[in-house]
Amino acid sequence: MNPVALIIDDEVQIRRLLRLVLEGENYKVHEAETGQQGLMEIATRKPDVVLLDLGLPDLDGLQVLKRLREWSEVPVIVLTVRDDVQEKVSALDTGADDYITKPFSTPELLARLRAAQRKTRPPEEVSVFKNGDLIVDLTAHVVTRAGREIKLSATEYALLRLFVKHPGRVLTHRHILREIWGPKSEEHRQYLRVYVTHLRQKIEADPAKPSLIQTQSGIGYRFTG
Repeated sequence: MNPVALIIDDEVQIRRLLRLVLEGENYKVHEAETGQQGLMEIATRKPDVVLLDLGLPDLDGLQVLKRLREWSEVPVIVLTVRDDVQEKVSALDTGADDYITKPFSTPELLARLRAAQRKTRPPEEVSVFKNGDLIVDLTAHVVTRAGREIKLSATEYALLRLFVKHPGRVLTHRHILREIWGPKSEEHRQYLRVYVTHLRQKIEADPAKPSLIQTQSGIGYRFTG
């Protein structure tokens, strides 16, 4: 069965471009040009992924996202011309799985779509994560590289587990701190920087040029899966 995508954007040219790209990848595509229409389409069409513009004529995209997250966990990629870091952080913290700044490249869009949809896999499919010679067994709580076990502290493992469970997704500093250290730790980014450095030294082939844990400047981190 072909995956279903919903585009919520008031620019007809953008919708046409996205439809062309998505149908070329065998998606069944639906469109909405307002936030209210988009919410109704999500409820009736049950899409596999949503592409959401922030600048809509009736509701701000963040309002749409907030309402949507009250009843749905469908993957959402925010499309925006706004290049403000705080806007992106707000979208991610409100429940977006990723964001793409307009104008965007087709290969990047498709890669982000694939990454966003991976989060909908059943848990058993991601119980073992593999990337090159790195293997993370979430059931056995064992991490190996090139067949040799890597010893991680409890916090390092918790951080890696969080990354592995959200491959390709941008996780904000605030989200990670809240998940690992609790809601009162959201301002202590130095904790996070230290542990990310330690984790990179243990799991990256070249910690100075990390390929697994990628920094999203001013926003957070993306774990490549």
